Amino acid sequence: MKSIYKILAVLVMVAGVSCKKELDKAPIGLITSNQDETDPKLNIVVSSVTSSYRLLSSTLNIIGQWGWDDGTVLRNDFILQDIASGDMQKKWNPDGDQAWMDQFSKFNFTASNGGFNGQWSYDFEGISRCNRSINYLTDPVVVAKIGIDETLKNRLLGEVYFLRAFYYFDLVNNFGDVPLLLKPLKDFSEAYEVAKRVPKEQVWAQISADLALAKPLLPATKYIDNVEKWRASKGAVIALQAKVALYNKRWTDVLSSITELETLRFYSLNSNYFDSFDMAKEFADNEVIFAYDHQSAKTPPMGNGLCALAGWGFIAPTTNFINAFEANDPRLGYTVNVQSQSVYKVFGALNDGNKGNEDAASNKIYIRWADVLLWKAEALLETASYPAAIGVINSIRARARTSVAANGSLPPAGTLPDRNVASTDKAQIKDWLVKERRVELGFESQRFNDLKRWGMAKDFLKSVGVNFQDRNYVYPIPQGEVDKSGGTIVQNPDY
Repeated sequence: MKSIYKILAVLVMVAGVSCKKELDKAPIGLITSNQDETDPKLNIVVSSVTSSYRLLSSTLNIIGQWGWDDGTVLRNDFILQDIASGDMQKKWNPDGDQAWMDQFSKFNFTASNGGFNGQWSYDFEGISRCNRSINYLTDPVVVAKIGIDETLKNRLLGEVYFLRAFYYFDLVNNFGDVPLLLKPLKDFSEAYEVAKRVPKEQVWAQISADLALAKPLLPATKYIDNVEKWRASKGAVIALQAKVALYNKRWTDVLSSITELETLRFYSLNSNYFDSFDMAKEFADNEVIFAYDHQSAKTPPMGNGLCALAGWGFIAPTTNFINAFEANDPRLGYTVNVQSQSVYKVFGALNDGNKGNEDAASNKIYIRWADVLLWKAEALLETASYPAAIGVINSIRARARTSVAANGSLPPAGTLPDRNVASTDKAQIKDWLVKERRVELGFESQRFNDLKRWGMAKDFLKSVGVNFQDRNYVYPIPQGEVDKSGGTIVQNPDY
C-alpha cells in the first residue's frame, strides 16, 4: 500500500493548475506518517530526525520538480525577506523571468502567489517530519524495540523539538495565526480536522514550550556531534529562546537568555567578517550558532541551489541597499561585488567558482553571534542601558573596520567610527541600531522581519516607492490552502 506521504508527494507535484485541482489536493504538510513503517528500525528513526532538517536547505527540488509556479523549487526566504525588504531585487538585469518574485518588491501580489505556497509547504513539511520523529522517540514501545541508547534518544529528541520551534517561528512571523500540528496524522480526515488556524499567541506558546523541552536534552557542548557539527545544539536552542523573547518585546528575557549563552563561552565575533561565510572555515569559526550544512556530491543532492539561481542572473542588490553602507565599509564587498555581479555571502568564497553551481557546499546561516549581539543591544536600549547598547553596536563596527577587505586591503583610518557612547537620545541610538543590522546582516533573510517588528515597514518601503499597506504586516495564507480546507482555514484580512 502506498504511504500517505508518497501520495502527498505526487499531489504536490501537480499543484496549482486550477481551483478544482487545488481542492483535490491533500493539505500540504499536514500528513507525513508513513503507513508502511509500523515497525520502525533504529536507522529509520535516526534518519527521520536527519530528514527533518532538509526543509531548511536551499537545495533545489526537495518538494516536487521545478515547481516554479507554486514556489517550491527551493526555500523562499530570500524572496519573502530580502526582496520584500527592499534590499534585494530578483535579477541584475530585470526581465519577465519568474515575474511572481518581482511582485514581492512591489507588494502587488495576491494570495495565489507561489511564494506563499512554497514557504508554507516547506515549513509544514518540516513540522510534519519533526512530528513523526517526536512520535517515535516518545513512544516507549518503539524506544524499547529499537534499542536506542538513552543519550542518543534524548539528543535526537532535543533536535526535533528545536526544529519544530524553528519552523513555527517562521510561520507565525510570516502568516500570523496558523494551524498547530503536534502529532503525525493517520489519514486525510484527521488532516482536515486540524486544518484550522489557532491564535498566534498559542503558536508562540508552543514554540517556547518546544524550546524548553529541547534545552535539557542537548549536551552543554558547542557541537552535539563531533562529526556532524551542523546539528542543532544547546547554544542554538538558547539563541532561539532569546530571539523569541526579542520578537515579543520581553527585553529582560532577551538579556537573560543571552547571558546564559555567553556563559557557555562557545561563541565570539570572528576576527574577519567573512569568516562566517567562508566554505573553507565552516564549523571552524567562532561565530556561527546554527546553519544548514550544504554539501557537494551527495545523493540525494545537498548543494546550495541559490548559487544556481545566481548563475541565471538572480540575487542582486538594490541601489538603496548599496547606499546604506558607509564609505569603505568592507561588509559591502563581502556581501556582493557589484562590478562582477557576485554574491559572495551566497557563494561562500571570494570568487565566482560557485556561480551557477546548484551543488555548491556553501552553507545557509540562520543564527550567528553578531546577530545575537545586536539583539542584546536592542534589549539594552529598550531597558534604558544606553551606554551598554552603544558599546555593543561599536563592537560590531570595530570588527567590520578591522576586517581585511575582500580586495585584500585594510579599510583606511576613520572608517566606521564609533558611535558616541555618551548619547542618551533613544531615537538616535535606535537609528544606529537599525542601520547596523541592515549592513551587518544584509542578504541573510532578516531585514523584513526586522522592519515589521519595529513597526517601520510601511514608512520605509513607502519611502522607496513601494505600495506597502497595513495588511502586509502579515502575508496572505496561500489561497490553495484556504480552498483545500473548505473554508476552515480563513484568509488574513484584506487579501
